[in-house]
Amino acid sequence: MDWVELGRIGAPFGVNGWMHVQSFTEPPEALLGYRSWSVRREAGERSTCRVAEGRAQGRGLVARLVGITDRDAAAVLRGAFVEVERGELPPPGERQFYRADLIGLSVVNLGGQALGVVRHFVEAPGNAVMVVQGARQYWVPATPQHLRKVDLEAGSIVVDWPVESE
Repeated sequence: MDWVELGRIGAPFGVNGWMHVQSFTEPPEALLGYRSWSVRREAGERSTCRVAEGRAQGRGLVARLVGITDRDAAAVLRGAFVEVERGELPPPGERQFYRADLIGLSVVNLGGQALGVVRHFVEAPGNAVMVVQGARQYWVPATPQHLRKVDLEAGSIVVDWPVESE
């Protein structure tokens, strides 16, 4: 199966099995629309969980999964990734991409200088950041201002980002 990472489970919230959830969807609440999540722990084990309930809380989300009834059970899932089968996802809109599709693409800047390859994404307070690894590591904001062209067929991304001299 082809899984797409849509979020990450954070710290427990309260004592009744609720947990903070960091959503990578736009809008963030769209993650709660998927009633069944594949929860993948860092070690790779995967389990299917049904969402019992969820809501926006502060600047993020909180959710409770079926069978998770206390703080200790919620704490076990901290750091796990929330994934959904690709077939369940709507097609992306124009100039929209799933992060999973960008990982592994080569990145060059507007001057044609190679920066490296997209390794993963990091959530920053303002937006997601692409971590690009080449001779050095670059953290490029994943915003339209910096992502100028994405060509999935060619496997490349053009960014408005300088190559700093060593």
